[in-house]
Amino acid sequence: MNGEILNPLFGGVLIAVASSIMLGGIGRIMGISGIVSGVLSIPKKDEFWRYSFFVGMLTAGYIMYNFSPQFFEYSLSADPFKLIVAGLLVGFGTRLGSGCTSGHGVCGLPRLARRSIIATITFMVAGIITVLLERLMS
Repeated sequence: MNGEILNPLFGGVLIAVASSIMLGGIGRIMGISGIVSGVLSIPKKDEFWRYSFFVGMLTAGYIMYNFSPQFFEYSLSADPFKLIVAGLLVGFGTRLGSGCTSGHGVCGLPRLARRSIIATITFMVAGIITVLLERLMS
């Protein structure tokens, strides 16, 4: 097997293990949007874990970049305006759905959380429609 198959597989396994450890260890959902939102808001005593997670994410990215910079070599061919609009829509959807793909898709689905099942179906359908529309329009 080559890196095109193994790298995403390994990444998925790491995400699954990390979310399981976080849920089992401190009873928290590993939803990135909620964690980052908490880091950007006024800190509370019991939310130090958010800062630890956020710093750990940045540190791991920095270490990975230094050991394997080829994973960070990519180019965007999309119109910058479209990327900005897409980012804003994702942020809006994350707030509207009370969570992101990692919180609902990775952590909510295995727990059979009804809200996460509905959210995951919604963002998958929205993503499919977006790709179809983008391909039809270009």
